[in-house]
Amino acid sequence: MESTDGSEKSNFRATHKSNTKKRLLFIAACIIGCFLVTIYAATVGSFPITNGEVFNALVDAILRRTPEDLTIYHIVVHLRMPAIITALVCGFSLAVCGVCMQSMLKNPLADPYTMGISSGAGFGAAVAIILGLELINGGGIVMNAFVFSVVPALVILMLSKFRNATPTMMILCGIALMYLFNAMTQLFMLIADPEDLSAVYKWMIGSVDGTDYGEVTIVLIIAILGTIYLQYMANQLNILGLGDEGAKSLGVNVERQRLILLLVVTLMAATVVSFTGIIGFIGLVAPHMVRSIIGSDNRFLVPASGFFGALLLLVSHLVAMTIASPTILPVGVITSCIGGPLFLYLILRNNKEVWA
Repeated sequence: MESTDGSEKSNFRATHKSNTKKRLLFIAACIIGCFLVTIYAATVGSFPITNGEVFNALVDAILRRTPEDLTIYHIVVHLRMPAIITALVCGFSLAVCGVCMQSMLKNPLADPYTMGISSGAGFGAAVAIILGLELINGGGIVMNAFVFSVVPALVILMLSKFRNATPTMMILCGIALMYLFNAMTQLFMLIADPEDLSAVYKWMIGSVDGTDYGEVTIVLIIAILGTIYLQYMANQLNILGLGDEGAKSLGVNVERQRLILLLVVTLMAATVVSFTGIIGFIGLVAPHMVRSIIGSDNRFLVPASGFFGALLLLVSHLVAMTIASPTILPVGVITSCIGGPLFLYLILRNNKEVWA
């Protein structure tokens, strides 16, 4: 009997060690993939630049050395890298938000879009563009989008406080607000002049082009702080995944933890959407794909999904730059084209065990 128990423990340790190694290798592969695609993406454009020249320009920028070729340095560092870094940071942040929402609500459809965050931001942008109304003087589209993207979270938080909302009620509330904001945005678009209508349409598609280092720094700081907190709370997310009764039996204040986590991911997602517009499917598809590969342990799932989401959005940005060259498509079009079929494939696989 003791021999059998010892054998089971040994097998468990070996399986745990193998799974941990697999998860770490996956994260490392995503990081390496991000680096390689970053170098290649910076070579793509009307001015031909080699991988080596991109690498040298980036080293010069990091070490603050005087570059040998100022033209290449300017193109790589000042013209191409802001959009590339924005894609990396926003993809990482959206994927981490998706992981956290899906885990804490135990619902595979939870992401910044279905929770109404993206639709709220779209409505805020429409108000700024069409009506010229700024909620914060000088804040423009970005601040309007940020303020309205937080509204759905505040409504859900109030619902949770006064009605003890379940995860299902939160999702349904988010979907209801999503439809409401979409309807109001479309109403404004019907009365907009053609120039404003075009501006709102372009913003709602979502794009990483046009951002600068100042804007991406803000997104990066919020993404780092939010991810550190969510990684710290990874074990709590695992416990919440057991269901409310199971989590409460382990001493977790479910309502309080869920509200704090919702507030953190809302700030992260709202910051991204405010600067880039609505980029769909990254927060929904990336966590599902990673979960099907490395499992549902949030200690590994949070960073792995983040780096995979960064890689997925960067590849989408690369496709957007090249598929209709010299025209650069909004990256939101590409993420929807890639994300839709991928999500359908994941649904058809019906891999229920990763949510068990």
